[in-house]
Amino acid sequence: MQDNIQSFSYKQLEQKSKYKNMFLRWFLYFVLILFAAYFIFPLYVMVVTSLKTMEEIRQGTLLSWPGGLNFDSWAVAWGGRGYGAGDTFLKPYFWNSIKMVVPAVFFSTLIGAMTGYVLTKWRFKGDSWVLLFLFFGCFIPFQAILLPMARTLGTLGISNSIVGLVLVHTVYGIPFTTLFFRNYYVSVPTELVKAARIDGAGFFKIFFKILLPISAPIIVVTVIWQFTQIWNDFLFGSTFSFGEAAPIQVALNNMVLSSTSVKEYNVDMASAIIAGVPTLIVYVLAGKYFIRGLTSGAVKG
Repeated sequence: MQDNIQSFSYKQLEQKSKYKNMFLRWFLYFVLILFAAYFIFPLYVMVVTSLKTMEEIRQGTLLSWPGGLNFDSWAVAWGGRGYGAGDTFLKPYFWNSIKMVVPAVFFSTLIGAMTGYVLTKWRFKGDSWVLLFLFFGCFIPFQAILLPMARTLGTLGISNSIVGLVLVHTVYGIPFTTLFFRNYYVSVPTELVKAARIDGAGFFKIFFKILLPISAPIIVVTVIWQFTQIWNDFLFGSTFSFGEAAPIQVALNNMVLSSTSVKEYNVDMASAIIAGVPTLIVYVLAGKYFIRGLTSGAVKG
């Protein structure tokens, strides 16, 4: 009799636990859907507005679907209207950003990898102080380096140029890339490097033949981080460049703030989407590698 009562009690507890888990699961799904809708809603409004005509925007509501797919605003945002002076559009500035981002990401990643390699596998007297000062660079606000960097670019004769912007973003990104690679290389056995040195391998051969081939996860993390930071930057672009040398974020700001007789919200939304597409593509294609790179050593140490 007692065994039957205990068995019945266990079944009751098991059933209650089942219902509780089911409730928590559905509650979790509800919260996730709510947050997803919260973040997707602005994108939906941007896409829908960019496909509307100005007449539909004036007469319709914010959430209303366009009467037809109208890509005229996208064409204007990308290539302009063709009336010459004062015609602001994104095409040349988009390629300015590409020419700025690619070398800046490459050089900052390469320098950060080599610096992290030196600070972990080629220790020297005072290396901890060097690492400390590099880490301080991660916490220096953008505004603190504007005047020194402006003076440096003027002295070098590369102010208001793509080369100057590449230098600015490379220098500012080195502390972050060094942090990533240093923490990743700490997990690599030092005996591996010592064995390579005994076999006659030098500094660069060890780096390019041993460490760099196993650094793919952290390279992906660094590239995504740097690409996002540099592409979305507005402060450096607006401070150290203007006119035809400006990156896309500066051009986007000028388009949105430009005063015309009629404010074309569809063109503004199309411009914002065009400016944000590259970072979306990077995250969609490499997002899973970003998480994998972080968990494989980028935040350890």
